Amino acid sequence: MGQFEVQIVNFARLVMLALVPYVLASQGTMLGGRTGLFNVAQEGIMLVGASVGFLGAYLYDSLFYGLLLAMLVGGLFGLALAYFTTTLKMNQFVIGLALFFFGVGLSTLFYKFVVGVTLQPPLIPTLQNVPIPGLSQIPVLGDIFFTQNWLVYFAVLLSLFLYYLLYQTSFGLELRAVGENPKAADSLGVNVSRMRYGTAIVGGMLMGLAGAYLPMVYTGTFTEGMVQGRGWIAIALTFFGGWSPHLIFLGSLFFAGVEVLALRVQIGGFGIPYQFLLTLPYIATIFVMMFAFRWVRAPAFLGQNYDREKRTLA
Repeated sequence: MGQFEVQIVNFARLVMLALVPYVLASQGTMLGGRTGLFNVAQEGIMLVGASVGFLGAYLYDSLFYGLLLAMLVGGLFGLALAYFTTTLKMNQFVIGLALFFFGVGLSTLFYKFVVGVTLQPPLIPTLQNVPIPGLSQIPVLGDIFFTQNWLVYFAVLLSLFLYYLLYQTSFGLELRAVGENPKAADSLGVNVSRMRYGTAIVGGMLMGLAGAYLPMVYTGTFTEGMVQGRGWIAIALTFFGGWSPHLIFLGSLFFAGVEVLALRVQIGGFGIPYQFLLTLPYIATIFVMMFAFRWVRAPAFLGQNYDREKRTLA
């Protein structure tokens, strides 16, 4: 391959690497939204997932334990969201913001409690690439798609699985019905509360995993604010993807491409202020949402609570 082709391949590899946090956080948002739960705590959950994931890997000398702890904490945040909104019928947006701020504060508290203030932050080994035998030998495509770390493969398979689950199974039909008309779903025997609890917990676990991905792949350590708005972008990305797993995955490719492009331009020394480059993902978000809202239809019951006893909308 020539120099230009090598640059294209390297760019595409980095895009696949960068899309994972977007995919995981957005698919987690989509799952809750499909049952009517609108989670806005992604940024905080990802931050606490990054902190706990790093600390777990650092203390136990195992990336696996770190990932498990990040998913556990994310699941607890999802459980809290479900409890306050589904059981106590509290406002979803207010609870989501409270969990966001709680997650931001907790991420710093955990890190400083365990590590303290140090001139040289501790480091953990990052996830290694796992080439897929045979497929990784395919020219160009093998380098881009089949020579990645296992969380990249997981993000792709997760999107395929969620598409199959939602649109090809009776369980997926019931799940979507809860977000469209919970009263009708309830009358047909679907446990609305259980469905909301389940999607909130799984969605929170995916967000925690998305946060843990950052120190375990990008930096090898935890820093305050390292999520850098990816949680907020995940909300916009979910709307942009029409609350559908396959479109969310494609949107993640776009936003990951913008992120990598901004980084490449910054490193390339083109004389563009880095502050402007940092705003590129958010500028892209605004323009995408301007067009997306014209054709995207969110679940009809999104952001609302269902009172089963009264059989009315609450």
